[in-house]
Amino acid sequence: MLHPSRLAAGMLAGVAAALVGGAWQVVTRQSTTTTIAPPDLAILRYGIAALVLLPLLLRTGLLPRGVPRRLLAGTVIGAGLPFGLIAMTGTMFAPTAHMGVLMAGASPLFAAVFAWVLWRERPDRWRTLGLACMALGVALLGSKLGTAGHAGAWRGDLMFLLAAALWAGFTLSFRQSGLGAWQGAALVNAWSTLLLLPWLGWLGWRGSEIHLFDAPVRDLLWQALWQGVLAGLLGLWFFAAAIARLGAARAAAFGALAPVVSALGGWWWLGDRLTAVDALAVASAVLGVALASGGIPGRGDVPRQ
Repeated sequence: MLHPSRLAAGMLAGVAAALVGGAWQVVTRQSTTTTIAPPDLAILRYGIAALVLLPLLLRTGLLPRGVPRRLLAGTVIGAGLPFGLIAMTGTMFAPTAHMGVLMAGASPLFAAVFAWVLWRERPDRWRTLGLACMALGVALLGSKLGTAGHAGAWRGDLMFLLAAALWAGFTLSFRQSGLGAWQGAALVNAWSTLLLLPWLGWLGWRGSEIHLFDAPVRDLLWQALWQGVLAGLLGLWFFAAAIARLGAARAAAFGALAPVVSALGGWWWLGDRLTAVDALAVASAVLGVALASGGIPGRGDVPRQ
C-alpha cells in the first residue's frame, strides 16, 4: 500500500502535470495557427530546457550507467522531439478539443494496454473501472469529431493518437529506467536538442526556413515561457515525479484531466463552444482519474506498482 504522504504528493504532481499539459495544448494550437510553426516551437521547447538543465546533464551524462539503452530510447522518443513534433504538427489540422481527447485522454488507455502486453500487469477492478470511465469520455468527445466542421482534421487526429501512444511508451520506459525526475527531464531535452540539429539541417536542404525570429517579440517570449520552461521543464518534471510516486499506470491516468483544461481553455481563449456532451465527457474523465489513481478514500488498499 502506498504511504498517504507519497500518494498525496504523487496526486498533486499528477494534477500539476495535467494542468500544464492541457494549457500547453491550447497555447500550442494558438501559436501554430498564427505566428510560430512547429519546427520553431520545437527549438524553444527543447533548447531552452536543455540549457537550463545542462549542469545536471554534465553529471548524469548522455548515457547514464545502469540505464538500458532501450529504456533510454523509449524515454526520449516518447517525451522528446518525435512526440513534440507529431503533437505540435497535429494542431495545424485539428482543434484543441481533438488534441485533448485523442492525445491526453487516450494515453492512459495505451499505457494500460502496453503494461498488460509487456509485463502481464493487470489492473485491479477499481483501476479497470476508472479506465472504462476514461474510455467513455474519449468515446463521447470522439463521437463529435466527424461533425466538427474542420476540413482535414483527420490528419491531426491520427497524429494525436500516435503522440498518445508515444507518451504512454515514455511513462512505462521511465518507470523501468530508475532515473530521477530531473535526470529524466535533462536527458529528454538534451537528446531532443541533439536530434534537432540534423533535422533542422534536413529542413535547410529541402529549402525550408526557420522563421522563429520573424514572429512578434511578445509571441516569441510567451511561447518561450510555455514551451521551454512550463511544458519542457516543469511539466515534464511534474509527470516524472508522479510516475516515481504512483507508478506508470496511475500517473498516466492523470492525463485524462488534460482535456478538462484544454476544453475550458479553448472555450475561454480560442472561442471553442462547450456542449452538454463535453461536460458529460469531462465528468467521466475526472471520475476515471479518481478511480484509476487511487484517489477515492475507502476503496481499499492501493497495491504498489
